[in-house]
Order: sequence, then structure tokens, then C-alpha cells
Amino acid sequence: MDMDIVAATPRAVALRLAVPGGLYHLPAPLDWRVTGPGLDRRGTTNRVVTPFHDLPPGTALRIEVAGFAALTLTTPPCAGTVTLDDPGRAQALLDALPDGGTLIVPPGRWQVAPLLIGSHRHLYLAVGAELAAPDTRDGWPILTAAQGGSWEGLPEACHRALLTALDACDISIAGPGRVDGGGARGDWWSWPKETRHGARRARLLHLVGCRDVTVLGPTFVNAPSWTLHPCHSQRLIFAALRVENPPDSPNTDGLNPESCTDVTIEGVHFTTGDDCIAIKAGKRTDDGNGDHLAPTRDIRIRHCRMERGHGGVVIGSEMSGGVTDVQVSRCEMQDTDRGLRIKTRRGRGGEVARISMTDCHLDGVETVLAINAHYACDHDGHSAAVQSRDPQLVGPLTPRIRDITLTRIRADRVRLAFVACLGLPEQPVTGVAIRDVAVNFAPAAPAVPLMADGLRAVSAAGILSEHCVLTTDADLPSGPLTAKDFAPC
Repeated sequence: MDMDIVAATPRAVALRLAVPGGLYHLPAPLDWRVTGPGLDRRGTTNRVVTPFHDLPPGTALRIEVAGFAALTLTTPPCAGTVTLDDPGRAQALLDALPDGGTLIVPPGRWQVAPLLIGSHRHLYLAVGAELAAPDTRDGWPILTAAQGGSWEGLPEACHRALLTALDACDISIAGPGRVDGGGARGDWWSWPKETRHGARRARLLHLVGCRDVTVLGPTFVNAPSWTLHPCHSQRLIFAALRVENPPDSPNTDGLNPESCTDVTIEGVHFTTGDDCIAIKAGKRTDDGNGDHLAPTRDIRIRHCRMERGHGGVVIGSEMSGGVTDVQVSRCEMQDTDRGLRIKTRRGRGGEVARISMTDCHLDGVETVLAINAHYACDHDGHSAAVQSRDPQLVGPLTPRIRDITLTRIRADRVRLAFVACLGLPEQPVTGVAIRDVAVNFAPAAPAVPLMADGLRAVSAAGILSEHCVLTTDADLPSGPLTAKDFAPC
């Protein structure tokens, strides 16, 4: 059995305790001990990715976990520490830190104006600490499109996140405390698709053009819209977090890396009002412009638990810059609408390729693998241009989906279908491979498995596909998706 470092900040580390059968949870709790100069702590963990908090910076430590060889590590150094004592001074204290310094949020509820985190800054939330957004939008700062503001894949002004970093590097946000975005207190959830004060809704954490960022340990709750939104950023680690939003909170996705490269998402527990993880790469404007686009690639999602989201891991529909090389492994998905979901439409362009899901357990999901190239989104989503099943000319605005693999998947109580794949007649989905899966079905009222027009309602179906090249060793029934009498408007 292996014990490896997932992430390290000056005051916290996360370790991966790789044991047979370990997904998000360990098969059985394990005792641990951390020792170092003046330090001797013991505890028990039931999580594969286990965080250790309140550690001394720049210190050699020995970590022992039952059944593993001991691990010796040195925590990263810290150039100085300031403790928050007045919420009105939070921004000034962050700005005044020396490079490599840490602002500690002590126990208590600290209601602060939206904060801007600069390079070489560390934020640590202690046990019992809560950093909370204001109750109203009065005086809330705006992030313009020129500064990196965006909404659903297009440059657009938005209210600034409670925690924002712009073109910054070497940042960490760590600790066992909470970050409350105020979505349940303000009016954020009452205008999901509108603008107010000329801007879209805020995120909770927004990283724009950043690199070398670690987020380790906190619980993020009540996001105004998307919870964690890194955009045009690279070398990011999200480890041992909790993301919690009410099931009826609109568009409160958990973690949405957009146009990012080299991202690790490990040991995160999601319960959201929308998708748990939604991987994106921007979308073109109505006239096809894509000057703002950049690819997303090299995303690793491991040992996470996704509950009650619209999708466990979703790609798109904003994928015009291309999404490639995504690995989902050893995750648990409970009562999500879909497990792995890929959605796009004509006009997007771009490519989704080399996506894998391995060694995962899904329970109570509607559809395990959903691929939809006729996704009914945007103002023209139900038009014949998007929904027609007749072949169209292939061009730069035709999206491509290929090389999607599912291996060693266990799916219990599937409600609608194991696979639902609807490709474009002019550009079929290719290279879908399903191997070594175990599936059983739960009785459910028939419903459509994808968001596209003209589909049959199904329940407890095996593999439903059109315009999709798929190979499998699973003994599951197959059939079409589109109703025989469908004629798009």
C-alpha cells in the first residue's frame, strides 16, 4: 500500500492512502500519528485523501498511518504570519503580507467584502473559522470583461467573487474552516440568467490567469453561482475539500475548470445544485468568433465523492477551445442525474478527446455515460440547425467527440440507461470503449436520458446510441434514441 503527498501548504498537507477498494472512503478507518519538534498528534481517518491541518511551517514531520510505511516530509516555509482581527482590514492585511506570508482567519464568523488575493500569498482558515460574504450586493465590486469577467464561456462583466485572484501565482487557501458565499442570504439565486448593475452573478472562488495555486481543506458553501471557477489558469490542486450548495440553488456547480491545464482534483466531496465538476473551454459568439478561446487539458479527478448533482463529471457544453486528456478514477457518484456527461452542439467547434473513467462506483444515477451532440442550449437550442438529424456540412464549427473509455465500472440502481450517446450524423462520436462493467437497474418512471429534442422516454435501458462508434464486452441490450415521428421545427 502506498502513501503519497497530494498537496502541501505551509500549514496543511493532504496525503493519499491508496488501499485496495478505496474510493473516496477507506474500506475501514485507519489510525494516524504526526510527530515533529514539539508536536505529537494522533487521530483516525476514513478518507483516502486525508488532510492534516495546523502544522508548523518549514518543519520536518513524520507521519505514520496504520498499515503504511512512515512518511517524512518538510512543510513549505512561511515568510510571516498575520492573524485577522478586524474584518474591515482583511484586504489591507493581505496586501501588506510579505511574499510567502500567511493571513490566518481565527475561529469565529468574519464577514468581509470581496477579497483580491495577490501573488505569493497564503490564506489559512482555522478550525471554527468562517469567512462570509456580505448580506447584500450594495457596493459589490464588478469584474469587467477586460479584467477577465465571464459568463458561461463568453467574456462578460460579472460581480467579483468573494475570493478572486487575477494573473497571480504561488497562492494557497487552506485549513479546516468554511467559506460562505452568501447565496442563501442575498438575492443571487433569484436572477439566475439575468444581469444586475450591468453584471452577472458572482462566483465564490474565481481564479483568472493564475498558476501554481493550491486549495486544501476548506468547506465552500452557498455559492452565488459557480462555486470554484479557475479560468485560463495552470498547475492547480484542489484537495480534500467540501463543496455544499442546496439542491434547488441555480447553477451552483461545484468546480468548473475552464481553459485550464494541469489540474488535480482529489478527495473532494460535492453536494450541489447543478453539476459537481463541469470542465469547460469557452464557447464561440453567435457570429463564430473565438478569439477568447483556449484549450483545457490534463485534468486528473481522483478519489472524489459526487452527490445529488446534475452530473458527476461533465464536459461542456462550452468546449469550443477543446477539452482533452481527462482522467476520472476511483470516484463515488451517488444519486447524480448522470455519471460522466459530454454535451455540445453544432456551432461550438472544438474537440473532446481522450476522456476516461476507471474504477468508479455509481449508485442511483439516471444515466452512467451520456454523450449529446444535439444539446438544447442557448437561444437557438431547439432550432432545426441544432436539432436536425439530417447531415450538415462539416466545417470549423462542427464539434468532434472521440476516444471515450469506461473501464471497471460498477453501477447500481441505474434508473434510465447505462449509455445514451447521440452523435451528429455528419460527425459521429468515435472510439467509445466500455470494458469490464457491472450494472443493475432500478425501476423508475420513463424519462428522456439526454437534453435534446425528439428523444424516446426510457427506463432501465442498456446502451442507446445513434451516430456513435461503440465497442463493449458488456451484455446489455441496445437500441435507438430518437422517436420515429420526430421532425425538428
